[in-house]
Amino acid sequence: MAGIFKAYDIRGIYGEDLTDEIAYRIGRAFVTFVGCRTVVVARDIRPHSEPLFAALARGITEQGADVIDIGHASTPMSYFANGTLGADASIMITASHNPAEWNGFKLCRAQATPISGVTGIMDVERIVLDGSFAPKASVPGTVTKQDVLADYARHVARFANVGSPVHVAIDFANGMGITEARALEGLLTWDGLYEEPDGSFPNHEANPLNLETLEELQAKVRNGGYAFGVAFDGDADRAGFVDEKGEVISMDLITALIAQDVLAARKGVVFYDLRSSWAVREAIEAAGGTPMMSRVGHAFIKQQMREHDALFAGELSGHYYFRDNFTSESSAMAVLSIANIVSKSGQPLSALIAPLRKYAASGEINSHVSRDPKDILDEIRAAYADGRRLELDGVSVEYADWWFNVRCSNTEPLVRLNLEAKTNALMEAKRDEVLALIRR
Repeated sequence: MAGIFKAYDIRGIYGEDLTDEIAYRIGRAFVTFVGCRTVVVARDIRPHSEPLFAALARGITEQGADVIDIGHASTPMSYFANGTLGADASIMITASHNPAEWNGFKLCRAQATPISGVTGIMDVERIVLDGSFAPKASVPGTVTKQDVLADYARHVARFANVGSPVHVAIDFANGMGITEARALEGLLTWDGLYEEPDGSFPNHEANPLNLETLEELQAKVRNGGYAFGVAFDGDADRAGFVDEKGEVISMDLITALIAQDVLAARKGVVFYDLRSSWAVREAIEAAGGTPMMSRVGHAFIKQQMREHDALFAGELSGHYYFRDNFTSESSAMAVLSIANIVSKSGQPLSALIAPLRKYAASGEINSHVSRDPKDILDEIRAAYADGRRLELDGVSVEYADWWFNVRCSNTEPLVRLNLEAKTNALMEAKRDEVLALIRR
């Protein structure tokens, strides 16, 4: 059971690592730790999300807290509900892009402030394991149902600036993007793939980072008539994009485009994760924004956004964070931003992206290592001591014509490399050079 408590959420295989009894204990531990009185609870479409909800709600209410049940919802909708319904906390029941046998919980305090491993998940784990719950309440809490979709749709629509009609293709992967996209009704039109809710994910993994899952979307878009294509992950807090030609757009470049849309309305700070292309920083500056680099991971990014009152942030994994959605993800707002840009520019998405593809990137390369990853980072520091170094997350080193970041996995003996250069030949040479040092 202890293995289900992760750095950013609670996640395990239902019926094995994660059971209804554990969900009940998590409900009790959550209220004990947070001290909340009202908890928004949402769930994805997986069949076992229902018994997990019942067990979790029983644990929460036995501790005296009330549950606002918003039913089947996307993770962005759960954050929105947390912020707008006056709740002290929220829990989203989902395993995101994981296979169908998995499930889990995403935990937040008030105003959709995430609870991570270092800010509470490990405390919840301790309470679950040692049973140090607060006493059960003499009067249990209640469970009330609330539908937030209409309010969420009105919220998203506030940011529409679509001129000419925009028609897109969307791969819902049978997941919660089906609900998330309803916030876009009347703002743009679409043809869908796998629009039937099915928590067994019978067609393909609901993960736009896996490029194989985008192939059917690419084929559909290439048949013509679409401004772009979108693929949601299982709980719709991530989105991947392809242009009108069906070509995959890296998610850091989508960050740059959304930043341009956000900054057209008002100026301010925009965060981009440290794996992002130089082109992202340059695009934010050109749009009149203040670019700031963030760590990898939603809890870190949201904290940095709050500290700097940032308007927007984008992560290479396809998370797009909006101050106007309680500094949390909204895939609907991300899609709308791209529609705004395409509609207003009168240019195809491929033409808007082309100027941003000015550098050669390695992509993220994972290396399994047998020696201590910390020793590898020390060697990296020594070997590249003449570059401009930043240690926001792992080691980043920047030179005039190339840069790289090396990070260690928190959970396994993996070292991750991202590298970019001004030419493809330089990128390949430096990639191989750094990889040789990592894998030595």
